Amino acid sequence: MIKLKRVYDEPSINDGYRILVDRLWPRGLKKEQACIDLWLKDVAPSAELRAWFSHDPTKWEEFKKRYRKELKEKTEQIRQIKHLASEKHVITFVYAAHNKEHNNAVSLQEIILKN
Repeated sequence: MIKLKRVYDEPSINDGYRILVDRLWPRGLKKEQACIDLWLKDVAPSAELRAWFSHDPTKWEEFKKRYRKELKEKTEQIRQIKHLASEKHVITFVYAAHNKEHNNAVSLQEIILKN
């Protein structure tokens, strides 16, 4: 099971293994507060893709296509996530974006669950 949660929301025991999937550390948050088990910044979208998307919902479908293409180069990270999901049973992708429906964690969850 892969859950999603904003890093600024209160951590919970139900989150299981918490993986930060953003390239940059969340602003104003100390590492102790975040309760992150693993930071996979290499699985985050490139700086160029992130800047282009800028969390614009009208670009969502194109963002997902471009991000999927970038992830084809990240086979080791994808394999690691799948292994953790099977080993830990519950993992939570943690992200900083304000938009809970249009962000890289949502797209990454979709990609992992479809493969």
